[in-house]
Amino acid sequence: MRTALVIGTGLMGTSAALALTARGVDVRLTDHDPDAARTAASLGAGTAGEPDGPVDLVIVAVPPAHVAAGLADAMDRGLGRGYLDVASVKGGPRRELEALGRDLTAYIGTHPMAGRERSGPLAGSADLFEGRPWVLTPTPGTDTEVLNLALELVALCRAVPVVMDADAHDRAVALVSHTPQLVSSMVAARLEHAEDAAVRLCGQGILDVTRIAGSEPGMWMDILAANPGPVADVLADVAVDLAETVQALRALQSADEDKRRGGAAGIEDILRRGNAGRAKVPGKHGTAPKAYETVAVLIGDQPGELARLFADAGAAGVNIEDVRIEHSTAQQAGLVHLTIEPRAVAALTVALRERGWSLRQ
Repeated sequence: MRTALVIGTGLMGTSAALALTARGVDVRLTDHDPDAARTAASLGAGTAGEPDGPVDLVIVAVPPAHVAAGLADAMDRGLGRGYLDVASVKGGPRRELEALGRDLTAYIGTHPMAGRERSGPLAGSADLFEGRPWVLTPTPGTDTEVLNLALELVALCRAVPVVMDADAHDRAVALVSHTPQLVSSMVAARLEHAEDAAVRLCGQGILDVTRIAGSEPGMWMDILAANPGPVADVLADVAVDLAETVQALRALQSADEDKRRGGAAGIEDILRRGNAGRAKVPGKHGTAPKAYETVAVLIGDQPGELARLFADAGAAGVNIEDVRIEHSTAQQAGLVHLTIEPRAVAALTVALRERGWSLRQ
């Protein structure tokens, strides 16, 4: 691939363009908002403006509701040899394109499974897709050259290609992406009118659950409007669990011992099912999940403290698999939870204490 056109310079389009230009591809950038294209160009994502002739690959990075129209327009104008989109739903746009009577041999639907809570070109990053799954949804009629161009794009962005049926993809993202967004937003909505005294008690649990609730509503309206059926199906199942959990909690309030036992069994069932589901989430680099231990370290809120902690862990020969910071609401300090392999716990604990760190059980 020597040339590409990115139509839509938001987070996804700009990130793909940055990755391509970093690897020598001549990228042109267009957007319905010319300022967005110019901003992306100023970041090094390519050159704002349409290409002089057909490019190797046209990447349509617009909201799902506008994908089919954007692709149809690009095809009608002969802007490229191959065409793809990066929208988070795949079945609907493909059917719309078919209804518009366009030849789909030069098109393939794709979806990089990466993102951020922020949107727009300034949120773009050349490494956004590195190591992330990138779904490709070819049809039997997809031209081999177009499939190869899509695979080359995935490789240049250093992502991992995953081939799926378009409708199966939409059901999958409803489960693992779209429904979690709504559930996170619904939990966060409980805080909107909560008393300040209650909100001050927020800990890491509520921060974890509501992190993605900070996402831009307009962007999510576009996504959910393009995949409402599968999301509603998952939420209906969640609603059943929710109703049964409410009933079990009410039973725990009963004076009847049998009802309390039944309620406890219901709560334990949902917690155990949650454990089982969480255990299926892929681990590091997409491998099977592993069991890790956590070492909690008290840290001051001063510049350089976190870097010093990481350096001390590295000096002890311990690899940090993950990190979580729990900030204190009452003082300029917090707990840093270092996730490491169980066999490294003893060595790290001794090394950190020798270097003056205060550990918490």
